[in-house]
Amino acid sequence: MTTSATRSASTAPSASTALSATDLFAQVLRYDNRPNPYPYYAQLRRHPVARTDDGSWLVSGHREIGQLLHDPRCSADRLDPLNKTPKEARSLLLQDPPRHDQLRRVVTQEFIPRIMGMRDHLGELVSRLLDARAGDQPGQLDVVADLAYPLPVTVICELLGVPREDEPLFGSLARRLTRGLDPIDTQTEEELRELDQARDELVHYLEGLITRRRADPGDDLLSGLMRHEDPDEVMDPVQLRVTLGLLLIAGHETTVNLIANGTLALLRHPDALARLRTDPDLATTLVEEVLRYDPPVQMSGRSALADIDIAGTTIPKGSRIRLMLAAGNRDPRRFEDPDRFVPDRRDNAHLGFGGGIHYCVGATLARAEAQIALTALVHSLHGPRLVADPPPYRENAILRGPDHLPVAFERLTPRIA
Repeated sequence: MTTSATRSASTAPSASTALSATDLFAQVLRYDNRPNPYPYYAQLRRHPVARTDDGSWLVSGHREIGQLLHDPRCSADRLDPLNKTPKEARSLLLQDPPRHDQLRRVVTQEFIPRIMGMRDHLGELVSRLLDARAGDQPGQLDVVADLAYPLPVTVICELLGVPREDEPLFGSLARRLTRGLDPIDTQTEEELRELDQARDELVHYLEGLITRRRADPGDDLLSGLMRHEDPDEVMDPVQLRVTLGLLLIAGHETTVNLIANGTLALLRHPDALARLRTDPDLATTLVEEVLRYDPPVQMSGRSALADIDIAGTTIPKGSRIRLMLAAGNRDPRRFEDPDRFVPDRRDNAHLGFGGGIHYCVGATLARAEAQIALTALVHSLHGPRLVADPPPYRENAILRGPDHLPVAFERLTPRIA
């Protein structure tokens, strides 16, 4: 469990430091290293496939991660001994073909048409959120609380048909549940109890939501999933609940980090901020660079269905695998000058949305939300500066981003992106 010792100050590794893969991973997970885990990822890349003391494997090279993301012998089942959920009742993120393909097909067919043509609406939402903070000149806003969080939450509620007034409930549940994604030895006993309670509360909430929607269906995504056009692919009640929970939580949690991390990168790189202010088209490549440089999801889990030979070693069948996406995103074998933020970087084959059959379903929407939010911010905020650098970070090591991001400004003139 987390102790005060594990949270004490630590120093970034020097070039001569020779830490084991186990020790380096422990450093990545330490809360006090949350503002900058990248020196430890760099050391991990010296051995792109490395075994830890508990028998799991860390894969930190870009090429090797890409190979495993596309390898059918690499299962999405994380082999989590604490997960008592029957495999057939788990979300599509934890499913392999053919079940994964069936679930993803249904979600994609209902999800993608509903997000087409949303850019104008997203711009209106962003402008409305910023306008609410324009009263005091000069002033201050919390980019997380005032924009990065309410924007994707509002959007996913509208898409799913979830009452916006329920946000305080599922927002609290989301925070507790996403904390449970981190390795168990980084969580306190209290956090583990809260995780179990949050799972029960989420089931109760989602079942009530589904019951209400069955009685009063609409044109939202949840209604679409319940009456999907192919009767052979309609989800059973358990899978419908699991999928709804996944979309509700994953539909906003990662986007919060993407917008916050992007804002942080811009404020730390004034030249990039100035370029985006004069060239809004830069937003497309800039968001891709944020996804590479400081991704909202830092790592992902897999397991080996067979012996896998990779990078001169063999990952044995049955092994747990951690794909260190953030480490691969800064692999100098793949990216030139990888530790530099380059807003117009070309050939940017980042791992920010994963890859292979589990590539993020909501990537298109997340990109649009981030592009519009960041462009609106740089046009609206005059004289912006970070109040704290580094800002306070969330507990999560996997879903990594600022908990709050206070930004002071001289003047705020909101406009639609």
